[in-house]
Amino acid sequence: MNAPLIKRPFDVEAIRADFPILQRSVHGRPLVYFDNAASAQKPDAVIEAMAAAMRGSYANVHRGLHALANETTDAFEAARQTVARYIGAASPDSIVFTKGGTQAINIVAAGLDVQPGDEIVVSVMEHHANIVPWHMLRERKGAVLRWLDVDDDGNIDLAALDALIGPRTKMVALTHMSNVLAAKTPAAEVVRLAHAKGVPVLLDGCQAAVHMRVDVSALDVDFYAFTGHKLYGPTGIGVLYGKPDRLAALPPFEGGGEMIDIVAQDRVTYNEPPHRFEAGTPPILEAIGLKAAIDWYEAQDRGAIETHEAALRDYAMDALRGLNWVQLHGQAPDKGAIIAFSVAGAHPHDVAQILDRQGVAVRAGHHCAQPLMKRLGVTATARASFGCYNRIDEVDVFIEALHKARKLLS
Repeated sequence: MNAPLIKRPFDVEAIRADFPILQRSVHGRPLVYFDNAASAQKPDAVIEAMAAAMRGSYANVHRGLHALANETTDAFEAARQTVARYIGAASPDSIVFTKGGTQAINIVAAGLDVQPGDEIVVSVMEHHANIVPWHMLRERKGAVLRWLDVDDDGNIDLAALDALIGPRTKMVALTHMSNVLAAKTPAAEVVRLAHAKGVPVLLDGCQAAVHMRVDVSALDVDFYAFTGHKLYGPTGIGVLYGKPDRLAALPPFEGGGEMIDIVAQDRVTYNEPPHRFEAGTPPILEAIGLKAAIDWYEAQDRGAIETHEAALRDYAMDALRGLNWVQLHGQAPDKGAIIAFSVAGAHPHDVAQILDRQGVAVRAGHHCAQPLMKRLGVTATARASFGCYNRIDEVDVFIEALHKARKLLS
């Protein structure tokens, strides 16, 4: 599916002008926002699209017959079509709107037909959103988690993955891009390998959907999950893509309005996907906001953005490599624009707080990836993550602030 043909020439200052929050200061200093892997900021296009829907054309969707209901339903379903185009889905009926990437994965896990001893393959660098739902199957249904190791840079061994997939494997569930190491999973090879053994694949695309071109049809992946708030859209909206036959095989996740066909005193029948998984009032305004975010993003020169983010990553990595008191975690050459690091003798929380006083926002903690922290031999790291609106001079501010943090903490 083709993205809009008109592209705005890349200009980081023009992009920054679209984000009102970037004009503010923090602790009397210009805001340097390097926490994009946790949640990205929102352009005016998203803010105004949601406000306009609330001001002039809001109603509940699908069941109303009046003008506002029809207008809002059209806008909501247009968002589904936009998402389908963005990730290369063959049909908008393969797009389920959820409250986030976490719920998207939970829908799949909860609906999987699992017997005691059946296996789920996950890697040690997964976000908890792609671990805990499978643990719940272990606790409730006796599933077995088979763990795929990664190297220090987050690379996986396809031969090791092949060895883990056996006759009782029910799902291979892997990240498409690590939220800590920014390592990119060789998704096409993973899918081919798993499908050769008749096993479906779920990819957690919460980071990849922002920083990579995603084509679920070309990947032939069975399920794909991502969230809106990392993609310059609002919170409270996520996406589950599923192949039609895979979605049709899943039972409902929640019960209520919209997800039903017939409700009687003695029986209930369920709607077809995607509505089967959208019980109750869906995230209407959030879907409209997500559409605006994708439309805004697709109007940019994505290739230039990818080049820009790679330049930010390389510039920051080179600067950090020159500091013998900084340890970098994950240095794959084609990694995404996320840098996890540790400062010798300092807790990441202390580092982050001192950086904040200099106007620099980074994340600190285990990043919802405790098995990976154990694999790396740390309890937590600091993390700087870049978006399309960040600049090289902001990296300089970050490095200077890091030097100040080192002095204060040594």
